[in-house]
Amino acid sequence: MSQPLTLHNRPRQVIDAITRANAGLDAADREAKYAKLAASPYRFFRGTNHLYWDDVWHDWRVALFGGTPETQTWLQGDAHAYNFGAYGHHDDRVRYGMDDFDDALIGDYQYDVWRLAISVVLDARENVGLSAKATRKAVATLLAHYQAELARHREGEIPEAVNLDTAKGVLKGFLGDVAARNSRARMLGKWTRRDGEGRRFADRPNKLAGLPADKASQLRKAVETEYPQTLSGGAANQGAAHFRVKDLARRLDAGTGSLGLERYYVLIEADEAHGHDDVILDIKQQTPPEGWRLMDRAEKRAWRAAFPHEGIRHAAAFHAIAEHPDPYLGWLHLGETVFSVRERSPFKADYPTHKIDAGKPYRKLVRQWGRILAREHLRGSRSLNPDDPGRFARHVCHHLEGRLDAFTDLVITLAMRYADCVAQDHRTFVASRAGNDDAGR
Repeated sequence: MSQPLTLHNRPRQVIDAITRANAGLDAADREAKYAKLAASPYRFFRGTNHLYWDDVWHDWRVALFGGTPETQTWLQGDAHAYNFGAYGHHDDRVRYGMDDFDDALIGDYQYDVWRLAISVVLDARENVGLSAKATRKAVATLLAHYQAELARHREGEIPEAVNLDTAKGVLKGFLGDVAARNSRARMLGKWTRRDGEGRRFADRPNKLAGLPADKASQLRKAVETEYPQTLSGGAANQGAAHFRVKDLARRLDAGTGSLGLERYYVLIEADEAHGHDDVILDIKQQTPPEGWRLMDRAEKRAWRAAFPHEGIRHAAAFHAIAEHPDPYLGWLHLGETVFSVRERSPFKADYPTHKIDAGKPYRKLVRQWGRILAREHLRGSRSLNPDDPGRFARHVCHHLEGRLDAFTDLVITLAMRYADCVAQDHRTFVASRAGNDDAGR
């Protein structure tokens, strides 16, 4: 008689984890998300952040170059190459950096560094077509410039953001194109229309959908009453007329990992005196960051004491990490569900890395990613340690001093091998979908 096998094997773990993570989605949203995950290993990596956190939460290697209270900061939580991009809000200046903090949490810096390094490997393979040698050089560039940025700011001071004036290399032309091709007026022209009753959302069947009357009424009330009370930016000083809702819509097919979460666009009046005639608010369901699932009971209690709900956590992270927090950043509730609220940026765009076909220009871009991540970690630490803003930089630099080569070797090896694992997990997922399709015939 054969002995029973355990279920502790990677293919089973991957499929079970994905099934659990998406169990709450309806069939159509789940199928749409699964189709995105199946598209490529990098899309799979972007949409399965929960697998990454499951894998690294107790990884012993974090102790080699950190793993202490002093090397913790606010993390982006889902650091990957396509979470860098152009953005701009209240002053309509185009900047480049990270502008998505849905998975932000406080933890060791290496969790962000590792995930970004893995994404560089996947991006270099899939979109840029680099050799293994050129890919390793790109990861080494990322790490060297992350460390160099921290070393230059050991006292916690924050250098200027990357913008149209300070950008270099491939980013200079990219931000120039974004600024030339986009504006608030063009965004409103794309997403809205004017009729006899004023501005309304345009008919965009694959992007926007109407809301049932009861849901629309509930959302309108939350935007006009609860939401303004949560603001702390310049918009907090506006009167009730500023937040009068002109139209509402459900946002469809947005994101990869967040696909299936409730999301709405709301058009508010704003005013010319504020500089903006009509503002589109992006209202997105917030769930705990992936790392939260893995905390023990005491950690979760402490987390909830600091952040009673995820709208507060998201806003706190955004204000801590972002170079220029959105003045419309806040939250609201629909029943028991909490949503973040922020302005839809007129300048949101990702750099198209598939247009790079050589190692040198790619390394110039990756260099900026390393510096930007370091600056975000510096800002996050400053918010946690206002009396000693340089604490984080000094301690990380201490761990890396004289050991940068060893750190680089470890992260390159981890990133290359984990990218191989992602490709294998992706094949497992695609094969599982094909098997389910065959079983249904």
